[in-house]
Amino acid sequence: MKSPFIIGSSVGRKFVMSISGAALVLFVTFHAVMNAVALISADAYNWVCAVLGANWYALVATLGLAALVFVHIAYGVWLTLQNRKARGSIRYAVNAPNQGVAWSSKNMLVLGFVVLLGLCVHLVHFWAKMQLVEVMGQHTNSLGLSPQDGASLIAFTFSKWYNVVIYLVWFAAMWLHLTHGVWSMFQSSGISNQTWLPRLKCVGNWWATIAVGLFALVVVVFFIKSLL
Repeated sequence: MKSPFIIGSSVGRKFVMSISGAALVLFVTFHAVMNAVALISADAYNWVCAVLGANWYALVATLGLAALVFVHIAYGVWLTLQNRKARGSIRYAVNAPNQGVAWSSKNMLVLGFVVLLGLCVHLVHFWAKMQLVEVMGQHTNSLGLSPQDGASLIAFTFSKWYNVVIYLVWFAAMWLHLTHGVWSMFQSSGISNQTWLPRLKCVGNWWATIAVGLFALVVVVFFIKSLL
């Protein structure tokens, strides 16, 4: 029996990477904007946290996001190993190498694992003390805070200099991964002409810089506040 398109075909696997990557890009955009709310109003941010707590729709979204991350990682590793076997060190979806993205394109798997490690740390710092606490029916987390008091949790987490360093390293890896991944996503979808690809690279770079910049801004601002 012939294997399904998304499994048996290299083009199909790249398509899955593109679709899962696009969905994760949308989530990163939403999360960056949501975090930026904490810079404006603690009450508004906590309201968002309450809306996205242990509600059924938030739980379904969390499970869906976890599935997307798993699929993206699994297919990324699969494609990388296949490409290494077939073409040495060339990574997936790199048909027109560019000097500006050469390093990140050759190290997407490594960057991906750094991003994954940072995500695990983030889950321990926030998800485990917020949504998970609500799911378990508890009213306070291990810090004695309400699981919906996200603003206080951000302030506590980024009052520690080592957390700031860890997150900024994570964000740097995320930026490198995204700046290559976004335009690679379009290229894998068939958009590779000389007119649109440079434009999409520019858009991808700007988007990644703004999104990751918002994440970093929250960390730096709350750390500075802790010093005052």
